[in-house]
Amino acid sequence: MSKLFGTDGIRGEANRYPMNAEIAFALGQAVVYTLKKDHARPRIVIGKDTRISGYMLESSLESGITSMGGNTYLLGVLPTPGIAFIAQSMRADAGIVISASHNPYQDNGIKIFSGNGFKLSDEQEEAIEDLMLSNTLHGLVPPVEDMGQAFRLDDANGRYIVFLKNTFPRDLSIEGMKIVLDTANGATYKVAPETFWELGAKIEVIHNTPNGININDQCGSQHTEDLKKKVVESGAAVGLAFDGDGDRLIAVDEKGREITGDQILLICAKALKDKGKLKNELLVGTLMSNLGLRVACKNYGFKYHASKVGDRYVLEDMLRLGSVVGGEESGHLIFLDRHTTGDGIITALQLLAAMVGTGKPLSELAAMMDVFPQKLINVDVKSKPDLATVPRIREAIEKTEKELGDAGRVLVRYSGTQNMCRVMVEGPSVAATEKHCREIADIVKSVLG
Repeated sequence: MSKLFGTDGIRGEANRYPMNAEIAFALGQAVVYTLKKDHARPRIVIGKDTRISGYMLESSLESGITSMGGNTYLLGVLPTPGIAFIAQSMRADAGIVISASHNPYQDNGIKIFSGNGFKLSDEQEEAIEDLMLSNTLHGLVPPVEDMGQAFRLDDANGRYIVFLKNTFPRDLSIEGMKIVLDTANGATYKVAPETFWELGAKIEVIHNTPNGININDQCGSQHTEDLKKKVVESGAAVGLAFDGDGDRLIAVDEKGREITGDQILLICAKALKDKGKLKNELLVGTLMSNLGLRVACKNYGFKYHASKVGDRYVLEDMLRLGSVVGGEESGHLIFLDRHTTGDGIITALQLLAAMVGTGKPLSELAAMMDVFPQKLINVDVKSKPDLATVPRIREAIEKTEKELGDAGRVLVRYSGTQNMCRVMVEGPSVAATEKHCREIADIVKSVLG
């Protein structure tokens, strides 16, 4: 068998290896067996997004956990960060998330949080994976009297909503603010509207009728066309778009213009700095962050660090460098003084706090950062050799970098979750950026496609 865990848990097409019932069952068993070293009867919470395949995977995980002597607590549909919160607040030993985030409904994934609300380390995942692939789990199950039980936690939504509301500054209010929410027919479809309504906002919600196969379908953080239209039509102050599992946020200003994750990151970091709460005067982005973010950080007097792409690497660098705010251009932001992981609703609340605190509309706040023209092309690939060892690709990158100089940059990297190569170019103009990006992407496709 091939390696199971990628950069964000196990992911793949649902009902096909490795995202099938057998792997989910084995994963449940392996997690419990690993935890039994420290806990006689491990307590594990399980939550999911709205994909139709979530039922199968949930049942399989539950069976694996209980067969190995663990107790499982089923949360039902809840955003990924909500599952991390419940695991931590219940003093559970682990939290398991069933979701493929922003991917289409055909895919699904499983990722694991430890009892402290942080994702497992690479070493912990490797230990679980080795156990799953060793073909020894069947001989490790306990006798019948030591099997575990399953329980349904009916108040998970309420617990999480209270937690979310408490992350909004007590000295500020969004009473009467008109907000449009796009819940992507995903995991936030219940908790997001209730949270903002209970805080006093006037809300309108779109794409909040999940049917198992419409998650992320032309909606949510990756498709803001409907949200832009609704914000302008309704005269809302802001539009908030979440992804399928609720850990990302992309915003739309009152003029119907999309605000990137980098812009949201800068707005929130500046608001923290103004209150003296930007620890170490440091913001953490990634190698994919727009060049404009680095320029803006310099302009506003705080330090910037670029981590490897992936929220786990952002978090690692935040913890190592002592930063409380960091994130990705995709809208996956982490506020460590609020939560242990990226949370789209918390990000939205911090953005609203910046708007209310400054008294400025989102369009004005977004103008704090000039977004450099950026083009990203995803190329499907059959293999993933080290790009530095592929002469044609290496030469194309070097040629473009030389032509752009200090006026742009090139980043070519493989996806951690899909057989895909991402080609990203930033430059001085839209035309030049698209030209350079297409040239490199065409070479990648001809060599690796």
